Amino acid sequence: MIDLFPLQDDIQHSAQALAQQLLQRGETVATAESCTGGLIAATLTEIAGSSAWFGWGVVSYANEAKQQLLQVNAHTLATDGAVSQAVVEQMAIGVRQLSGANWSIAVSGIAGPSGDSVDKPVGTVWIAVAGAQGCTSRCHLFTGDRQHIRAHTVLMALQQLQLALTVSDNQ
Repeated sequence: MIDLFPLQDDIQHSAQALAQQLLQRGETVATAESCTGGLIAATLTEIAGSSAWFGWGVVSYANEAKQQLLQVNAHTLATDGAVSQAVVEQMAIGVRQLSGANWSIAVSGIAGPSGDSVDKPVGTVWIAVAGAQGCTSRCHLFTGDRQHIRAHTVLMALQQLQLALTVSDNQ
């Protein structure tokens, strides 16, 4: 089991709740991950029976991977940077199209301890969720060390998809 201390219990609870939502709906999710390096996919696949609702996870740490695997626009990467709303939304849309999943989660951020800038400090993370109704994204600024930032990213990504599913149910 991957140790995402100190949020392990919250992450497991959110993952289980998400699994139930997807199972009840008969829908699937795919992931596109940069700063988490596959932790969201690993968290989801720790759940027995996850193959019923999870089938694809793309780790696109390098910009070339984002472009080649997820069809992220090179110009967008050059102008906005990998940690941006435009890029994370393109990642979410790209992995959803690639996989054929009903839903997707994409994350790109700066987990640290370096790689930051004045505009994008360590802890800056964009999370996008894409579904049939479109794509939504949010920027977060998490605190702590690399392990904490990645754990917070996993938890928030799961919660953002749970919220999108709930909103979808109410439309």
